Amino acid sequence: MSIRHYYADTAGSAPALPTLHTALDADVCVVGGGFAGLNTALGLAERGHRDVVLLEAEQPAFGASGRNGGFVFGGFSRGEAALLRDLGRERARALYAGTVEAVELIRRRIAQYGIACDDTQAGILWANWFDDRDLLRQRQALLADVFAQDWHWVERDELRQQILTPRYHDALFEPRAFHFHPLKYAHGLVQAASRQGVSLFGDSPAVSLQRREGGWRVTTLSGRVDAREVVLACGGYLARLHRRVDAGVLPIATYVMVTEPLGARMDTALRTRAAIYDTRFAFDYYRPLPDSRLLWGGRISVLDRAPRSVERLLYGDMLKVFPQLEGVRIDHAWSGLMSYARHEMPQIGQVEPGLWVAQAFGGHGVAPTTFAGEVIASAIAQGDRRWREFAAYGLVSAMKPAGFLGAQVSYWWAEAKDAWKARMERREGV
Repeated sequence: MSIRHYYADTAGSAPALPTLHTALDADVCVVGGGFAGLNTALGLAERGHRDVVLLEAEQPAFGASGRNGGFVFGGFSRGEAALLRDLGRERARALYAGTVEAVELIRRRIAQYGIACDDTQAGILWANWFDDRDLLRQRQALLADVFAQDWHWVERDELRQQILTPRYHDALFEPRAFHFHPLKYAHGLVQAASRQGVSLFGDSPAVSLQRREGGWRVTTLSGRVDAREVVLACGGYLARLHRRVDAGVLPIATYVMVTEPLGARMDTALRTRAAIYDTRFAFDYYRPLPDSRLLWGGRISVLDRAPRSVERLLYGDMLKVFPQLEGVRIDHAWSGLMSYARHEMPQIGQVEPGLWVAQAFGGHGVAPTTFAGEVIASAIAQGDRRWREFAAYGLVSAMKPAGFLGAQVSYWWAEAKDAWKARMERREGV
């Protein structure tokens, strides 16, 4: 199934992957060709494992990996304060550090494998929607004191020289972060894994998973793979291969649009090339693209909306921040499914002997999927036990179908609290 979006239209020719039409034996079979699966396969190959097969139901990065906002920075969907409460200082710091190391690994792989992915090394701004400096001060201090991260303070006047809107009050700047074209990067990972001996197959949906002597059998529509180890990395597009794995996540939609090329008009809104997101729970995220377009994303929903509906919603959001862009044409709009767990953390680890899972990256997945690939690859290849640090965030039931209603109501409630806080600030300022 083809989903047209800006990334697909600008990524160039995708690596041609064959469909599996035979029976194969492998040491490891990875199911899912998004970032989690590709990073696991490549991580195994980089550690000397050549007997690796990857199966993708569509083509690599069909789902969230190829359609996301393109932000590359550390951390998880679960905030740092919550992570600290959950795990304590040392364990929380170690897990967070894994995502920061993953950012650097992505940067190294871009250079090592010559991946042309429009990477923009301009950092990321967390812009304060509210007139509440403590919100930023507290996070800045926590990041520095517990997680050894130096996010720079940006004063209001300086920020408004970079982002031409009165909407924001101040910001934190993450200088080591960057943004990129995720589908071009995924294509680069495919090529790198293939050159290192990984056997990758597209249009090869796995339809069953069975335990067998010495490992597992993954059956596709026209072939099968017998493997000692299997990694399920299907994200929001569940393969329905293992009941507990599928029950652990909710597929949740998010929305993205891309404007026409703005040319010099971009400077009427943005004079920074950093990516930006704001401090609300229901935040906007956006970034300037190399061809002078503006990519704009936001909202989460249980509804995977049609492009016209996505455009209508996000266009209104954009004009709340940049009314000067009224009349700008929208050339692309799309939605996609992410996998969320109730505990807001990835589910990474061994489900049964020889059966691994990497899913539930939510809306913060580029670095954590890379981290997950490293954790699982090193566990299989080298006996690394870091995956056990995710044990506190296991396959808890997402309580479907009631979980969908709960997720939507929670989002609406958080959105309403954000709106109430902003309204109170405006009233107090009058």
